[in-house]
Amino acid sequence: MTVLAFSHLRADDNAWIPLFNGKNLDGWTPKITKHPCGVNVLDTFRVEDGILKVSYDKYEKFDKQYGHLYTNIPYSRYLLRMEYRFTGKMMEDAPHFVNLNSGFMIHSQSPQSMGIDQEFPVSLEFQFLADEGKGKRSTGNVCTPGTNLEIDGKLVTQHIVKSSAPTFPAEEWVKVEIEVRGNEEVIHRVNGEEVLRYQRPQLDPEGGVESAEALIEAGAPKQLSFGYIALQAEGQPVWFRNIELKSMEE
Repeated sequence: MTVLAFSHLRADDNAWIPLFNGKNLDGWTPKITKHPCGVNVLDTFRVEDGILKVSYDKYEKFDKQYGHLYTNIPYSRYLLRMEYRFTGKMMEDAPHFVNLNSGFMIHSQSPQSMGIDQEFPVSLEFQFLADEGKGKRSTGNVCTPGTNLEIDGKLVTQHIVKSSAPTFPAEEWVKVEIEVRGNEEVIHRVNGEEVLRYQRPQLDPEGGVESAEALIEAGAPKQLSFGYIALQAEGQPVWFRNIELKSMEE
């Protein structure tokens, strides 16, 4: 995988920098399963009223067309914050786990390196979940497609590590923030409260994920210290707004 510059931001840029301009998708690249990189299939990702929306009103079927919208620049050490809100119903033919489920990926592989039929990028996901009326369903978990992580020096290989966040109604705007310190540590926050902390994000060489194995074979370092940010579209309509980043590069 070709490694690009981490960021155009400098350590003395203390202001929050908008990653989403509220007008269009400039600075972002879509990659949707079964389609070439750069094709925004059926206007899945769109901007309306200053909100970046994931919409499926032009789809007849979901048909496992998982989508991600990637920053054009990879980042290493930063704070990222945004607000999200679920709206509408999931696609009928999407798997059950998609219901009121979305998120964003960090330390992701580039969209250009994704296979045409690859469903999820090798990355770590800050997962968004909302109340289904079936009991506690905390938001702010971490999911690990093709990756592992460590907590307090112990390797964690399970796909989902749950956070301590509360359960939120689907239609409520929720503020989330992630603090990413390269390969050292990642902290999840929800509405200003820390809900999860882990260390040493890394590729999983034994997890059976072909895309992760391909990156390793291509010479990618096992320890992940940088990567792209990607917003998720996996069959459930969701809105994003106020997407901002603050560099912590030294």
